[in-house]
Amino acid sequence: MAFNPFPGDPDFKYLALERDELAAQQAAPYDGKVDKWVNDEKEGYVRCKIKSTEGDKVTVNTDSGDRTVKKDDIHDMNPPKYEKCVDMANLTYLSEAAVLYNLRARYGATLIYTYSGLFCVVINPYRRLPIYTPNVVSKYRGKRRTEMPPHLFAVADNAFQAMVQNRVNQSCLITGESGAGKTENTKKVIAYFAMVAAAQAAEGEASGQKSECGSLEDQIVATNPVLEAWGNAKTVRNNNSSRFGKFIRIHFGTTGKIAGADIETYLLEKSRVTYQMPGIERNYHIFYWLMSGQYPEYAEKFLYTEDPAMYHFVNQGCLTVDNMDDKEEMRLVDVAFGDLGFPDNEKFGMYRVTAAVVTFGEMKFKQRPREEQADADGTQEAEKISFLIGVNCQDLLNALLKPKVKVGNDYVTKGQNLQQVSFAVSALSKALFARMFGWLVARVNKTLETKTKRQYFIGVLDIAGFEIFEFNTLEQLLINYTNECLQQFFNHHMFVLEQEEN
Repeated sequence: MAFNPFPGDPDFKYLALERDELAAQQAAPYDGKVDKWVNDEKEGYVRCKIKSTEGDKVTVNTDSGDRTVKKDDIHDMNPPKYEKCVDMANLTYLSEAAVLYNLRARYGATLIYTYSGLFCVVINPYRRLPIYTPNVVSKYRGKRRTEMPPHLFAVADNAFQAMVQNRVNQSCLITGESGAGKTENTKKVIAYFAMVAAAQAAEGEASGQKSECGSLEDQIVATNPVLEAWGNAKTVRNNNSSRFGKFIRIHFGTTGKIAGADIETYLLEKSRVTYQMPGIERNYHIFYWLMSGQYPEYAEKFLYTEDPAMYHFVNQGCLTVDNMDDKEEMRLVDVAFGDLGFPDNEKFGMYRVTAAVVTFGEMKFKQRPREEQADADGTQEAEKISFLIGVNCQDLLNALLKPKVKVGNDYVTKGQNLQQVSFAVSALSKALFARMFGWLVARVNKTLETKTKRQYFIGVLDIAGFEIFEFNTLEQLLINYTNECLQQFFNHHMFVLEQEEN
């Protein structure tokens, strides 16, 4: 669907052009022998007209004047009838220049979704667009992909219809670099399934069937604030980057109603708990949100100061994020815990361990002179941590300073120097945070588990974004490697095997 199927609908002006406007653009003059693309250092590719050809040298005219280039630097241009083409698989010339131009032209018209065969290419608009409203959901529901403009909802609905009609499990893969918008699109896909399933449930109730879904759809959507609080952070490229991968299965019953969900997570970036790139990044959101002052009583209850700058584990990077209200985000997390049915003791347990982790970075130690042994330089922080996680203070210090090691059948005490103790504190902090996150995911899965019979599922894989820094932690290298393997696997199945079938 190249043009707007609902003229005058304000929601669809960001999804397709009006018929007359698109027709005018597709009627532009064109000569396939002369109109070409030429390589450009700044823009990648620019329009040109061929003036003359001598051997492997071509003289072209661009907006910046005449140039002489190699013939290999010239690329065919598609006819104007393909202007702002909705499916790039239909282009006459499917080159890098043609794909880049089509995506750029559509993005310039605020059309962020474009198909490429079975792919849906999404470009982050870096602002909120009103294209995810219930009005849009209702119009995409039950439609074939070719009947509507490109949209994430079309992909999601096709998966839902294929699952119901063909009785086969479906899967959506969302991949891209950090900041591309993977997590946001994952949330939109989940919200779409929740709204469609809620509509199915409502229809079932209208026909005399009792719905067992209740608020399950709301609970599935409510998992996002909680998981983002403990699993997302500000990175160089992205203010809200998922530092873990997740595979979400949304289970459905025989009639298409949601019958539960479960989440699997991969590759949590534990190193971020104790290290962030100076001046640019942030630790996990929850540390800053908890210290935002939204709930002053928590500071007294969990023994922390409402100032992230006071804590080494969270003050290495920047302390604030543009367009992110830490107080409001903390309120949303607290509300989400209620929606998910977490009792106060479990919610407070999460806050308690989070406060303990950040306090670990404030423990002070000193080296004994002329000995390979470190000592505690004050016990105030250790006592806070011991209270928060429910252990004996002296036992905690002994485990860090003089750990017991099993040798044969016996245990011996091993002395630790200052550097070894610092490593032990960092390792313990990261392990504690990782186990807390793992418990959180398991607890969310318990909430989303229902007694309703499960027949099929739609899986949504939101892998962590790849970034390349001057200094890459082990987890970031693993994330990059996983993305590369996933991309190669995806390309092989989407291109090579599909080509062989054709």
